[in-house]
Amino acid sequence: MHRRTRKITGMVVVAFMSLSFVAAQISPGELSGPHAHLEGISNCTQCHVLGDKPANEKCLKCHTEIQQRINLKKGYHVSNEVKGKQCFSCHSEHNGKNFQLIRLDIKTFNHNLTGFSLSVPHAKKECKDCHNNKFIVDSKLKAKKKTYLGTGTECLGCHTDYHQKTLSTACLNCHNPNAFVPATKFNHANAQFQLLGLHKSVECSKCHNVEVTDGKKFQRFRGIQYANCTNCHKDPHENKFGQNCRQCHNEASFQVVKGIAGFDHNKTNFKLEGMHANVNCKSCHKKSFTDPLSHDRCTNCHADYHNKQFSNNGISPDCIHCHSVKGFSGSSYTLAQHDLNAFPLKASHMAVPCNECHKKQERWSFKGIGVNCKDCHKDVHQNIIQTKYYPDGNCSTCHTESRWSSVSFNHSVTAFKLTGAHTRQECRACHFTSDADGAVQQKFAGLSSNCSNCHTDNHYKQFEKNGVTNCDECHITENWISSRFDHNKAAFKLDGQHIKVPCAKCHTPQQNGSVVYTKYKIKEFKCESCHS
Repeated sequence: MHRRTRKITGMVVVAFMSLSFVAAQISPGELSGPHAHLEGISNCTQCHVLGDKPANEKCLKCHTEIQQRINLKKGYHVSNEVKGKQCFSCHSEHNGKNFQLIRLDIKTFNHNLTGFSLSVPHAKKECKDCHNNKFIVDSKLKAKKKTYLGTGTECLGCHTDYHQKTLSTACLNCHNPNAFVPATKFNHANAQFQLLGLHKSVECSKCHNVEVTDGKKFQRFRGIQYANCTNCHKDPHENKFGQNCRQCHNEASFQVVKGIAGFDHNKTNFKLEGMHANVNCKSCHKKSFTDPLSHDRCTNCHADYHNKQFSNNGISPDCIHCHSVKGFSGSSYTLAQHDLNAFPLKASHMAVPCNECHKKQERWSFKGIGVNCKDCHKDVHQNIIQTKYYPDGNCSTCHTESRWSSVSFNHSVTAFKLTGAHTRQECRACHFTSDADGAVQQKFAGLSSNCSNCHTDNHYKQFEKNGVTNCDECHITENWISSRFDHNKAAFKLDGQHIKVPCAKCHTPQQNGSVVYTKYKIKEFKCESCHS
């Protein structure tokens, strides 16, 4: 009895030593710390092509942040120095747990290869000053112990916005990267307020005040009122002659006076308000200033731009019902008023600018523009979805006015009722595909209801019958767990100790070319086929 026990023990020891010897022959060395979780012979193909060296595709499958940069054709890994190389030529493995995979000589590194050339001030900085965790926005990259990725190239990604979101974030439109002050690229001639006459010699800070906002020094460049001279200059006339100083003055000097100085139009029956205050006198008073002018309706002076679209019994309402003297651009016509006409605005239509519907051509149009969806929207399903599912091209049969992606179609009226996980899919997942050129194709009719039409047959046609694999025999639509499979109904009924055996012990992975699948169809059930 003791002799038999010693014999069995010796066999186990020999078997263990053999496996250890084989593992040592396969692995050339211990993996580095970041890849330590891939140790073990079962993980070799995570990085290596079976029987071959590591493959870039497998590296990039895990290092998605590098793959994304390569797809965008951005960053160091698409530079001429790196492009086309194998990952392991720079990041070799099996050199020990403490081996540094990223080895970079920061003193000689050419930053131009990253696509971001260093300006004079940037070149004086230490790498860690910019490649710092606090400047990384992406949470996944931020969680890494060390990375050079994730730092943006926008100035405000690292620098405080001195202008506090009042100007464009494109700092280099005005500033030189080699010296931010002064803003040598800024040209006031491109601003809305042109510098004329004496304005050219005024110090910037006279108009652009330096103040403290939110506890920080701030100089205001936007939101400065300049429509009237009195926004900056005190009116010595105390508004007796209105706010339009240019009627009498110009930028060369306030001392030079022109026109009918001293006349107060507000003393007449027609006060000059809004845009009227800037109109040249001769535009209205074409002959004599004392000739009477009709002014009870806008159309006394202005042409009916809408060409009687709003006329009732031949009489058009006055412009003041929708517009003001501040300008014809814009309208005081409210959503509540719109709801009283033939097309009340609901949901997303309430946010649509007026010109999207009423100015499809050169001029505005308010009558006869249609009230049906197809009058404005292209029917993308025309000749694709049968009209019985949306009679008269009525989009609201499936869609709502809130958003196009909200679909309420009852799929049960078709030959394919949605159950389980199918009820949670977007329509596009099954009915929209992209061809090789990226063009989107729709298909609603003639779709096969076979599982393999959408899903990959992971069993490599083992359960195919008459050319069709019926997944429903083992799976349900809620998930892929084989909740319906009963081994006792298979060719090999499980009994005894077989009940406790893990599936993978008998159903092993098989490879056919590049396809790896689990073998379920076992031809022979002899004991010696599994037991030695």
